[in-house]
Amino acid sequence: MEVPFLDLKSQNSSLRDEILPRWEEILASAGFIGGHYVTGFEHGFAQACNSRYCVAVNSGTDALRFILLALDLQPGDEVITVPNTFIATTEAISQAGGKIVFIDIDPLTYNIDPTKIEAAITPKTKGIIPVHLYGQPAEMDTINKIAAKHNLWVVEDACQAHLAEYHGRKAGSLGVAAAFSFYPGKNLGACGDAGAVTTNDPQIADQIRILRDHGQEKKYHHISEGFNGRCDAIQAAALQVKLKHLPQWNEARRHNAALYHKLLKNIKGITLPTQTENCLPVYHLFVILVDDRNQVMTALNEKGISAALHYPVPLHRQKAYAEMNLEEGSFPVAEECARKLLSLPMFPELTKEQITYVCESLKEIILNK
Repeated sequence: MEVPFLDLKSQNSSLRDEILPRWEEILASAGFIGGHYVTGFEHGFAQACNSRYCVAVNSGTDALRFILLALDLQPGDEVITVPNTFIATTEAISQAGGKIVFIDIDPLTYNIDPTKIEAAITPKTKGIIPVHLYGQPAEMDTINKIAAKHNLWVVEDACQAHLAEYHGRKAGSLGVAAAFSFYPGKNLGACGDAGAVTTNDPQIADQIRILRDHGQEKKYHHISEGFNGRCDAIQAAALQVKLKHLPQWNEARRHNAALYHKLLKNIKGITLPTQTENCLPVYHLFVILVDDRNQVMTALNEKGISAALHYPVPLHRQKAYAEMNLEEGSFPVAEECARKLLSLPMFPELTKEQITYVCESLKEIILNK
């Protein structure tokens, strides 16, 4: 049996009759930039996240960077985050002029460890970026309490957490602002690059609208330099269609995760993801920990099962951040996870038969090592 890691063709083909008429309208009108599809998606996504504002942009990276610029991050200002994330999280800090400060992660959730935050705070610290990794929200109440105590802002990296919930509140409404990615493989994926900022702060929303459009307050009136960071109508139209299906897709992912848990529980040598109390994750990824990870992945591939790695080299050990001089052992939990993590196939259309085959194959591989 062949089990793909992700099956975007199946999802997109089922939506052809909904998406193509909208694209044909855009083509006929030549209204490629802005317009009602962009504003309509922004309104719908803001409502879905229980936020007052949504500003659609070109990517999740732009979303994070624009938030930090709107918060007036200055050269030398420090921002606390984690090393087990995609580099976009830290690129945004650096490109906005800030200084990255890493701390280790919680061994159960793989999210930022709140108990390590205060030790990393200095007079130069301005904020915290928790990453809702793999679709499970970080411990936001504790993080926000620490931030309030030290007069810091909290920005959610919610790029993997579309409609995830924390104590009944949606990701995207848990900090001063949040960044979302709509890269095609995300739970809510565009047909290209796109992203969004959600916030309850009208000044942040206004500033990001200006930043995404070359610093324009209105056409040809530039109050600052900005960026070409707009979300185009083609992507917004597809996202508006897909947003209606997102709750159902997320529920399918949770159903698939529950089946993985049922079939793999109590298997020695496999550490399953932990769902924290009062959280409703959306399982953008289903990540297990195993010894001899590369050997296990190769064996799965030989059985027709596509597995993946997210993220096998922590950021503090990347050449891009060599000047930080953070040696092996600086963040032992993140490093241990990076050595052992393995992402199993996860998408809404995954069948029971496929999951069963993955689990049976994985058990056979683990037990025969």
